[in-house]
Formats: sequence, structure tokens, C-alpha cells
Amino acid sequence: MEPTNMEKTNEQIAMKVSRISIIGNIILSGFKLFAGIFAQSAAMISDAVHSMSDVFSTIIVMIGIKLANKKSDKEHPYGHERFECVAAIVLAAVLFATGAGIGWSGIKKAIAGNYGDLAIPGILALVAAIVSIIVKEAMYWYTRGAAKRINSSALMADAWHHRSDAFSSVGSFAGIFGARLGFPILDPLACIIICLFILKAAIDIFRDAVGKMTDRACDDETIAKMRDLILSQKSVEGIDGLKTRLFGDKIYMDVEIRVDALVRLEEAHLVAQAVHDVIEEQFPKVKHCMVHVNPVVVAIN
Repeated sequence: MEPTNMEKTNEQIAMKVSRISIIGNIILSGFKLFAGIFAQSAAMISDAVHSMSDVFSTIIVMIGIKLANKKSDKEHPYGHERFECVAAIVLAAVLFATGAGIGWSGIKKAIAGNYGDLAIPGILALVAAIVSIIVKEAMYWYTRGAAKRINSSALMADAWHHRSDAFSSVGSFAGIFGARLGFPILDPLACIIICLFILKAAIDIFRDAVGKMTDRACDDETIAKMRDLILSQKSVEGIDGLKTRLFGDKIYMDVEIRVDALVRLEEAHLVAQAVHDVIEEQFPKVKHCMVHVNPVVVAIN
């Protein structure tokens, strides 16, 4: 099955956003690394490493989305959507490792006790932190908007990478500012704060991706809307069962409807087809809707 025009357009949007993210992160991480070294700020160097890790993360997102949009084949008749979840899990692992490394570095410096030997960060580190907060927050909203528009979990994970980087830059700013006020220990402590933000983002991304790979059902609100829509269709007397499962960023659905036992088979089929069509029309995320018809004796008033 060939990808639809909408799927091709969504892939193009994701690739464009990802390329912009890569360029932005390379420039920003280079600036922050220069500022961290020149201004002698461990927190800013850690922040630069975080931004550079976002470059590799975005590349993983691009690969995942590319694979997820491959057409169905004999070995994968239901498509390749879960590759996007795989990309998100890899993304979470990279984030977790990055955060752990930054946190361990900060802990070692904090417990060393040689606070008097810690250099006071220069003003350039403060400037870099402010620039990073503004740029990464803008990148978050830009990527988040695209992710919601094309319903991409991997791209949304990348957006949260930008947000976590903005948060970590806030921690860097606080640590650098405190160190310049005469409390150098605040700089390595900022590294630990950055670590916590990164680890939290990694865990959230991992949990969301695993949920989508283990046939998690849709939320109750979506299921209720589906149920109401089905019951509003002509000749549907009731619903005996309704099951949904998330398959990557798509929804697969099985529903059993009640139809008057006295109607002809062709008419019952048309009722089932109408339910199938209206569900896929009103819920674009539904890729497959299986409708089973159960005969029921309808009382005649």
C-alpha cells in the first residue's frame, strides 16, 4: 500500500522542521561551548553538550519518521508506524545517558569540596544562557506546532528536547549568576539541576513510546466520541463491543454493532460500511476500522 498524499506531506513537514532543528542546534551548541570555555563555566559547557546531543536526537527522529512512512509490504501488512516509537525510545535512551553524564560531573565537583578553586564564570556565559533560553523556547513551539499538525510522537519528543534544553539553560543561568555573586558551588549544582530536567524528559518520552508499542487503548474521551458517532448512524441498534489500540501514531479499531436480524445481508453490510466510513472520516488518526455485525431482534411497537 503506497503512502497517501497526506502522509507524504506530513513526512515533508517533519523533515523540514528536523533540518531547521539540526542547523539551529549546531549553531547554538557551538556558541554555548565557546562561551562556556571562554567564560570558564562548567554549567554552560554541560548545556552545550545537551544541545549537541539534540542534533543526534533529531537525526534519529528523521530516520524513524522516514521508516514509519514506508509503504506496507508482505512482512509488514499493517505498515511501519511503530518505527516512530522505536525512534522515540532510542531518543529517550540518548537523553537519559546525556543527563546522567552531566549529573555525575556536577556531583563530583560538588562533593570535591575545593570550592575556592572553582573559577567564577564570565559575563559571556550569562549572555549565552539568555540566548539559549530564547532560541530553544522558540524551537520548542515551532516543533510542537508541527508535531501536533501532523500527529507525530517522535517530532513531539524532539520538541520536548528543545523545551528541556530551555529549562536546563534556566538552571545554567541561575548557577552562573550565583557563581558571579560569590558562590562558585552553584555552577556545578546547576549541572545537577540540568541533569534532573533531562532525566525527567527522557522518562516521559520512554513511557509514551512504550505505551504506543504495547497496544494501549485510546483515551476515554475519544472512545466516548466514537461510541456516540456510531450510535447516531442509521439502523445501528446498539454496540456490543468497542476496542481501540494505538499503533505508533495511528489508531486501530474493532467494533461490534447490533443490526435488526430481519434485514437482508446486503443491507447489514451497508450499515457496517457506513460505520466504517464515518469513523475513518471523522477520526483521521484511525487507519483501520473493523466492523462486525451482530443480529438482534428488534421489538415492533
